[in-house]
Amino acid sequence: MEKEDLKIINKGEEDEMELQGYRLCRWRLGLVGLGVLCTGGFLLLLLYWMPEWCVKATCTRTTVRDAQVVLLQSTDEFKRWFLAKVRVMLAPGRRPFDSLETPAGVNGHVPNPSDTPAQEFIKKYAEYQPTQIRYFTLHSTKYYWNDVVQNFEALLGLEDLQVNCSTIHSEHSTGLTSNQQEYRRLFFGVNEISVKVPSVFKLLIKEVLNPFYIFQLFSVILWSADEYYYYAIAIVFMSVISITTSLYTTKKQYVMLHDMVAAHSVVRVSVCRANNETEEALSTDLVPGDVVVIPSNGTIMPCDAVLISGTCIVNESMLTGESVPVTKTNLPNPGHAQGDKASEDDTPYSTEEHKRHTLFCGTHVIQTRFYSGELVKAVVVRTGFSTAKGQLVRSILYPKPTDFKLYRDAYLFLLCLVAVAGIGFVYSIVLSIMNKVPAKTIIIESLDIITITVPPALPAALTAGIVYAQRRLKRIGIFCISPQRINICGQLNLVCFDKTGTLTEDGLDLWGIQRVENGSFQPSEEKAYKESLVKSQFVACMSTCHSLTKIEGQLSGDPLDLKMFEATGWILEEATEEETSHHNLIMPTVVRPPKQLLPPEPTASTEQDMELYELSSAYEIGIVRQFPFSSALQRMSVVARLLGEKRMDAYLKGAPEVVASLCKKDTVPENFAGVLEDFTKQGFRVIALAHRRLESKLTWHKVQNVNRDHIEANMEFLGLIIMQNKLKAETFGVLENLRKANIRTVMVTGDNMLTAISVARDCGMIPPQDKVIIADALHPRDGQAAKITWRYADKPSQSPPLEVNYRDVEISLEDVCHANKPKTQEEQYHFAMSGKSFAVITEHFQDLLQKLVLHGTVFARMAPDQKTQLIEALQGVDYFVGMCGDGANDCGALKRAHGGISLSELEASVASPFTSRTPNISCVPSLIREGRAALITSFCVFKFMALYSIIQYISVTLLYSILSNLGDFQFLFIDIAIILVIVFTMSLNPAWKELVSQRPPSGLISGPLLFSVLTQIIICLGFQTIAFLWVRHQHWYEIWTPQSDACNITTYGNFSPEHNSSEDLDHHNIKNYENTSLFYISSFQYLIVAIVFSKGKPFRQPSYKNWPFVLSALSLYIFLTFIMFYPVAAIDDFLEIVCVPFEWRITLFCVIVVNAAVAVFVETFVLDVVLWKLVFSRDKQGSYGVTSAATPTHQVGKSDMSHSLSLSPLSGALVPLFSFLLFPSHLTLCVTTSSRMCFLCASRAGGGGVLHSSLSMITFRLYALLSDFHFIAPSSQWLQ
Repeated sequence: MEKEDLKIINKGEEDEMELQGYRLCRWRLGLVGLGVLCTGGFLLLLLYWMPEWCVKATCTRTTVRDAQVVLLQSTDEFKRWFLAKVRVMLAPGRRPFDSLETPAGVNGHVPNPSDTPAQEFIKKYAEYQPTQIRYFTLHSTKYYWNDVVQNFEALLGLEDLQVNCSTIHSEHSTGLTSNQQEYRRLFFGVNEISVKVPSVFKLLIKEVLNPFYIFQLFSVILWSADEYYYYAIAIVFMSVISITTSLYTTKKQYVMLHDMVAAHSVVRVSVCRANNETEEALSTDLVPGDVVVIPSNGTIMPCDAVLISGTCIVNESMLTGESVPVTKTNLPNPGHAQGDKASEDDTPYSTEEHKRHTLFCGTHVIQTRFYSGELVKAVVVRTGFSTAKGQLVRSILYPKPTDFKLYRDAYLFLLCLVAVAGIGFVYSIVLSIMNKVPAKTIIIESLDIITITVPPALPAALTAGIVYAQRRLKRIGIFCISPQRINICGQLNLVCFDKTGTLTEDGLDLWGIQRVENGSFQPSEEKAYKESLVKSQFVACMSTCHSLTKIEGQLSGDPLDLKMFEATGWILEEATEEETSHHNLIMPTVVRPPKQLLPPEPTASTEQDMELYELSSAYEIGIVRQFPFSSALQRMSVVARLLGEKRMDAYLKGAPEVVASLCKKDTVPENFAGVLEDFTKQGFRVIALAHRRLESKLTWHKVQNVNRDHIEANMEFLGLIIMQNKLKAETFGVLENLRKANIRTVMVTGDNMLTAISVARDCGMIPPQDKVIIADALHPRDGQAAKITWRYADKPSQSPPLEVNYRDVEISLEDVCHANKPKTQEEQYHFAMSGKSFAVITEHFQDLLQKLVLHGTVFARMAPDQKTQLIEALQGVDYFVGMCGDGANDCGALKRAHGGISLSELEASVASPFTSRTPNISCVPSLIREGRAALITSFCVFKFMALYSIIQYISVTLLYSILSNLGDFQFLFIDIAIILVIVFTMSLNPAWKELVSQRPPSGLISGPLLFSVLTQIIICLGFQTIAFLWVRHQHWYEIWTPQSDACNITTYGNFSPEHNSSEDLDHHNIKNYENTSLFYISSFQYLIVAIVFSKGKPFRQPSYKNWPFVLSALSLYIFLTFIMFYPVAAIDDFLEIVCVPFEWRITLFCVIVVNAAVAVFVETFVLDVVLWKLVFSRDKQGSYGVTSAATPTHQVGKSDMSHSLSLSPLSGALVPLFSFLLFPSHLTLCVTTSSRMCFLCASRAGGGGVLHSSLSMITFRLYALLSDFHFIAPSSQWLQ
């Protein structure tokens, strides 16, 4: 089929997918049905597990337009497949926003005034030729066929129209008719976020059809056929418990999520109709374009809507994690303005760009502000799963996979085990045929080899370590809604920190003010609370230019605004509803100074004079209109009026550079840049103020509709407010610990560049002797290409004369380092850049971006989406990235990072996988330590389970050579009493008390781990083979029969020959000397490898501190030693072991001791001491990611490689050659080794790369112990 039939949906978005069309094929369906019958249903299972095979086996390819079934594949690194059935809907129009109004008399139908709206709608259906609309549903989103673009598209809402702000006011502010609403509901559906709770039967079928349980069923049938009933019953019992637990957990979590989503999803709302009437309706009836009235006492928003009149105070903690109320103002209407400026400002409406005017679904409207005769109205823009809340719920219902090298390697390892099983399978068949064994026995015993090699308890065992780690994290106040990420946190080698509220205290303290008079700075003053300043414009700006409001009598709002206002000592009063309804022009908010600050007036003599005096002495300022703070504009402004004045004043505050650019040049001091730089270098947060007297023609009504750009121009510069943002007490120590552990730290903040650099120096992120180079990137303009200029942060005059344009992106960073003068050996270079520069570099210098982020330490003035882009850029050079923030502006970055941790008081935040109740960064090392412990536990458990299956495989294979096998109860004892007990207790080791510089390997396919597993396999194979062959060369050896009495030939003859007597015939030839010898040897081998693999330092506490494990291992050692040296008839009969001479028992014990000694010696001395240090370079392996600029080491590397590249002169030449030979088309290493500055550039051919380590959701079970959808519901607070 032609390539053009491959369509892309959700292009450029996170859930972008390729789409192919298919039609059902009858003859293919018939063949598949026949195949299902022939394979006993196994083919049906295979097609259920592989949706792409299912579609391709039963359908033929066709155009997407004519498709009956669509096959979709995600375009990310996981390439997941989905299928969906295309359905057909009849509607009177093709698009939801088409007008249904028809002129009277069309087709002979004249609207009858007596018709009800429903009847009228039905008649209007008859006016149109019914149109067939094709659509499919995937992940709670409907995709409709669009003839114009010849593709399926998801309908989001009003934004699909790309309406301008003025159009929303002019065309969408009157509301919809009932007919229009019903028509749109055909497309957008009911406005609800429905989380359907599946029935227990459906969950059971889905659970049982997992490959793991199908394999279990196959094993049980096989064992039953071989009369291994007890072991089969034990496995069935374990599986039933596992399935029941999983069903209960999954059902409970579905119910929890359903209840939390449904709690406030259906409310009664007032809807404005097109005929200027208001009617009550259920929120489920809302569609995009409806106009709703926001009640004055507040509500929970049932949809996303944009304010077109009035103001709302909203709590958006569900979205941002920040409970500070936010003021939402009505959407500006550029249509009221005149001239070209109006058309420039009339931009298309977007929920992201206009979020200050948008009320999001699930957020709590606390109160509204309105004026006489004017309701607070909002136009519905999105409904259902398209809303902000709906998208959050979708992200929980349909999580993105998390790929991790451990689990990828685990699948490879399992394939290796299957290959080993295949060898045993062939071996047993050949051996059985040579010995003329019956066909039934050959089939059963050959297949039994496979069930032995793949350990049935592996998924549960791997989950145990993560569950224990999650419990330990909860005890120290770190909550986790994504447990599978705990293992990934063990690999973190870079952590990004937000500044304000994370590294520094949340609250800002006023350090002082720097006023400007007559175009020059006045001396610094400590406080603004003084009589001489009470009537100054500076203090008036401080007291009015904010978004504070009173909620239940308490001032509430942004912490910076709160500190600034409190510093003035002024009082804020808000108008009551009664006052608002009685006066058209009432000022909603009034601020005034306390009476003691006002200058004393002459005392009044008469009562009449007293009234005049009180009126004249009242100094109050009313806030007429607010233009809220915008992170994109980096400023906010208000229009205010002094009581008794006719003209109004505009006050502006914001980032100093922005404010200065909006002021008249003669009002900005000449030394403005120098003074600002001095303050920011000291780590102060600086805010600039400005003022302008407005024209008298600007009345109250005109101000309500004026554009903010008209107000924020030709201002007079008032001065600076200097706020002090102190470091948290724990910050320095935590960053020092991370630096010692070779974990790089990066600051990502929305604050000023120089302030951020100063804080980075104060907290130790940038050592005192290191240099900081600021990269200033400029967009292309006036025909000139984009360029980058470099300057030193500490010595701006000594800027390196380097520029980069699009023709010269191969600039060597070594040149930047040497542009000025040679560095001393101790010096390191750090790059810093602003959000604007980051955007330019991302767009125009993509190759340079990877080099810059490898040594970039400070990223300032970063917008929320840029933080996410930075995380992705760092992951692009194969860092394992952690992100720590307060959740306010970091939601995207926290989600995208491998380990995002939010500092929030909420128990669980949807914004990040981890939430810490401790409001400082001390949680970061704790999380990494627990992650490392969980990761090492996973390695230990996997190695142990692999060895367990191989040891049992060796025993069975050796016994097959004499047509014997292990007994039913021997299997039962090994699997239940030894393996399950050991595997669940060896996972209990807590994390080591401190972070070390080494990092654990990220995958099983690494030198040390492979060497460890292979050497232990060889040791176990060797000692089992020795015992198996040696017993056959003993002088007392004979083919065992019930009459055999080997015990009586020894002088230690306290053993009764009755031990070997049995009236039951041994059909399976279980009882023999070889079986007994191998049972003892293998049972001890399980315990030996458990102890050898259960390592402590440097990532976990020593095993001797894990008392359940020590107690379990010791008890099993004692029990096995006891039954070996002092046989008990009942135990011997139960385990089907035979009596052997005492001297042979001594020999076996010696073999076991030597086996243990060799295993311990190889693992602890040969591997840990000799090979790891000499060959695997353990000390270097810990830092095989690019080292922190603050870490004085000559290392650079990749996080997914088990090699550390020490950059000696020789290796500097060999590394590129070595990498080219390994990955010629995927990876290029660009290494600069001089002057202790190392860079690594990874450039990928095609779309991926060998070393890509973007992570996705990990399944706990390798086959699927839990259900395909298994989430942990967060606390109810985020959804309310």
